[in-house]
Amino acid sequence: MKRICKASGTEFEITDEDLAFYKKVSPKIGGKIYEIPPPTLCPEERQRRRLVWRNLYHLTYRKCDATGKNIITNYGKDTGYKVYDNPYWWSDNWDARDYGRDFDFSRSFFDQFQELMMAVPHPNVTVNYPTLENSEFTNYAAYIKDCYLVFHADMNEGCLYNTNIKKSKDCVDNLFIFDSELLHECIDCQKCYRLFFSQNCENCSNSWFLKDCIGCKDCFGCTNLRHQQYVIFNRSVTKDGYDTFLKNFLSNKHSELTSMQAECTSFWQQQFFQNLQQAKNENCVGDQIYECENVKDSFDIKQARDMKHCQRISIGENHDCYDIDQYGMSVQMSYEGSGIGDRSAQILFGILVNSQANNVLYSMEVFLSRDCFGCVGLRDAKYCILNKQYSKEKYEELVPKIIEHMKKTPLNPPLTGGKQAAEWGEFFPIELSPFAYNETVAQEYFPMTKEEVLAKGWKWRDETNEIPNVSKVIPANRLPDSIDDIPDDILNWAIQCEETKKPFKIQKAELEFYRKMRLPIPHYHPDVRHGHRMKKRNPRKLWERNCGNCGISIQTTYAPERPEKVFCERCYQESVY
Repeated sequence: MKRICKASGTEFEITDEDLAFYKKVSPKIGGKIYEIPPPTLCPEERQRRRLVWRNLYHLTYRKCDATGKNIITNYGKDTGYKVYDNPYWWSDNWDARDYGRDFDFSRSFFDQFQELMMAVPHPNVTVNYPTLENSEFTNYAAYIKDCYLVFHADMNEGCLYNTNIKKSKDCVDNLFIFDSELLHECIDCQKCYRLFFSQNCENCSNSWFLKDCIGCKDCFGCTNLRHQQYVIFNRSVTKDGYDTFLKNFLSNKHSELTSMQAECTSFWQQQFFQNLQQAKNENCVGDQIYECENVKDSFDIKQARDMKHCQRISIGENHDCYDIDQYGMSVQMSYEGSGIGDRSAQILFGILVNSQANNVLYSMEVFLSRDCFGCVGLRDAKYCILNKQYSKEKYEELVPKIIEHMKKTPLNPPLTGGKQAAEWGEFFPIELSPFAYNETVAQEYFPMTKEEVLAKGWKWRDETNEIPNVSKVIPANRLPDSIDDIPDDILNWAIQCEETKKPFKIQKAELEFYRKMRLPIPHYHPDVRHGHRMKKRNPRKLWERNCGNCGISIQTTYAPERPEKVFCERCYQESVY
């Protein structure tokens, strides 16, 4: 079945396998199945719509609406949303069911849901707060200790400025790393130790500037190596030769490190690349997929099966999901959701619905609950509609009526082009998100200008470069070049980012890490450093092009017009082993 996306106007395909999935996960209520219709938007636009509901990095201070305590949150002061500090939000001092209301069949579901969102208090950040120790400044995190500004972070200790990090220790400025220790400026690395400025590496240690390497140690500026030691720019050297080179390189100066980084990047670009980053898979299509079976058109997936159009799902028994963005840890039989997981199943159109949740539809921030429809902020609840408590019998009588009402109610604002979509089967509209477009993860993967965002009627927030209360403000290019010349007093300075002029501070644990690892002080704001790392990853998009060695047609995240030489899996494996 071919369809035209009502947002982008592009054609996309819905297969028989897709239709079977929608039928398979359609909710069964009171003995009757209420089928989910095929999507009206293409996979990319569906993903954009979900990502607009996730403000990951933009944190600010405001007062807790319950205690008056000054807290950090991703809900701005002017959004109109109520926010509780996590300890209070999770306490028994209040009950989200107190905000319950009757469903009004003269109005649209999404209008009523938005009113409920505005009324019910939200947790200040999305964390499993009882599992956090000395880690206040974080978001989307659990089981962490002594961490600062880490996001999508689970089971970590002593980590700073990392995004998508799990089971790691003493790592600073990284993106998508797992089971690692003492990493700096690494991307998509796992089971590594003392690794710096590297990408797509596994089981590597004591090395610098590696790309697509496995099982290597004491290597520098290399790519496509397997189980090597004492190699510089892909040339083997003696131990003494390597030690001498490393001693001469490690000058601890920002200028020399920057120059070497450019030299290594240039060397990498002259080599060949694998079309997709995958390992230990069966029948999978996508990038950064590991230990999976039958996962299609998905990205950043680990330990999953029977999934499609999913992103960033990992760890546990994850299966039978479409269009789920982020989390995992055992998510099953779910469709169109963001932040779904932790032993949850049958979550349809959910935002942050997890922690052993089951049979939850069109809900937000619902945990440890089951059989809920259109709810916000519930914990340990069941048979609730718009947060109002019902009996099982009344719930199963009323929910089907609401679904039929949604089938007849057109989206407002409408999607562009052609016959309009009804509410049933659509994810929450972008216009309902409490966050500005440029505050959310959507801006990372689907960047837009302020003018483009406002033209669509979406929200935009202008950033300010407020100077913190410090003893000194210094432009980054006037910092001492070597870490040896950085005084302790830098902890009381504000550094102006070289790229944006936005001020940032160095944390004590951060300074200790740089000194221990013999690394210079960064010249860019943490947000800019994260942006630089994101640009080094390939986009979440597949193209058709030919293998640069044998010429067969391949799918890859390298666009056809890019200059890199890209090999199919067979040619790549034959070349590196």
